Amino acid sequence: MNESSPRTIDEAVAKMNRSFRDQECLPMAHRAAQLCALRRMLRDNAEDLCLAVFKDVGKPREETLMMEIGLVINEINYVLPRMRCWGARHYLLPPWTTWPACSWTKCEPEGVALIISPWNYPVLLSLEPMVDAIAAGCPVILKPSDLSPNTSEKLEELLKDYMDANQVQVLQGGRAANQRLLSHRFGRLFFTGGKKVGSILMQLAAKTLTPVTLELGGKSPCYVGSSCRIKAVAKRIAWGKFINSGQTCVAPDYCLTTKELAGPLAEEIGKACEKFFGPDPMESESYGRIVNSRQFDRLISLLPSSDPLAGTLASGGSFDKERLYISPTVLVGSDPSCKAMQDEIFGPVLPIVCVKDAVEAIDFINDRPSPLALYVFDQNPKIQKMFEKRTQSGSLELNVTLAQLSSSRLPFGGIGASGMGHYHGKAGFLEFSHTKSVIEKPLWPETLKFVMPPYDKLKDALVSLVSSTPLKK
Repeated sequence: MNESSPRTIDEAVAKMNRSFRDQECLPMAHRAAQLCALRRMLRDNAEDLCLAVFKDVGKPREETLMMEIGLVINEINYVLPRMRCWGARHYLLPPWTTWPACSWTKCEPEGVALIISPWNYPVLLSLEPMVDAIAAGCPVILKPSDLSPNTSEKLEELLKDYMDANQVQVLQGGRAANQRLLSHRFGRLFFTGGKKVGSILMQLAAKTLTPVTLELGGKSPCYVGSSCRIKAVAKRIAWGKFINSGQTCVAPDYCLTTKELAGPLAEEIGKACEKFFGPDPMESESYGRIVNSRQFDRLISLLPSSDPLAGTLASGGSFDKERLYISPTVLVGSDPSCKAMQDEIFGPVLPIVCVKDAVEAIDFINDRPSPLALYVFDQNPKIQKMFEKRTQSGSLELNVTLAQLSSSRLPFGGIGASGMGHYHGKAGFLEFSHTKSVIEKPLWPETLKFVMPPYDKLKDALVSLVSSTPLKK
């Protein structure tokens, strides 16, 4: 992969700023045409994109179609018929003190959008925010991950072929490219990735006062209560955790349950994995791989063979560094101080931590940074409401995993350490928009004369009425 030179980066930013100033991306017809072109690009080249993603992260074709390409197409289908309404004037009643007058709000694009995407879902997390930015009328510069070079190169090739060059530019590179890009001001920086890099990019963006949206992930807990069917729950947890080999920002990071349920839950998750991937997941075409050797080594250090506090190995635990393979692994009785419980796991290792009850689980969650997602498996409505009221997370899923990713009607985003800002559907349109307030008042009749100097007793009375304060005696 050829890294974009500083000169190329500067020229691309200048080009897109000219496009924004000339309002080339502003007309609704242009936005719709670009979204249709993007949808056509995905449909025409789905197999090529699946192959590129497989080369980068070993992801099965079906997962790329379902969890990446399909979700982007669904977002386009949702946004296309609605964005004209979202971008129209919305009239509001002005304060009676300004009558006669008229007021409204109007969404306008913030400016050139810079999207820096990660390697784990390289199609979805590059193109879904792009859909929202295009719908809002923003020119887009995409900087895909250098850790998924095949997908990054394929996206650059296809976007050049299908999209208007004044609408989308793709720049390649790593840290140096990010730093060069953020020496410029953008209408919005949209970053998906880890907290450490997100913090660095936010500091760089602050120098130019570039607004920032951060999708950062974190340790998403999964509570399992006693009122649910363990076998059904285990299947849903296993699917949500081990899809893309656990390399999903909203994958269940660890489970919280009672000592009585921990063993049966771990056993059923192991059975579900065997049903999904067969007795040897390494030979399964439905199971992916770890992205690189550095992530592989980090994940292996979380296992009981390296960390005695990791708990008991209930299932999995096998690995092959040459093939970047780690089997779906479940640990029971993990100590909260073990390595796996310190940072986001981002891989196929699932610790189960024992708690006394739902109250202790809530306290455990609240003692840690707010997660991007919180999963609760419990049929008791009181328990569900307790988690809803007493915990803070980007999203809350009851008796299901990963469902929040599939809805364009639900805003997606974190809170606190798991991120800031939202996208998907209308939330994404607004994220890349500035809502401008407009008020119009005719020059006649001049009603403002009643509050203009010089002040007298009549105006004192009017000022008291307008300001809702007592009249001076």
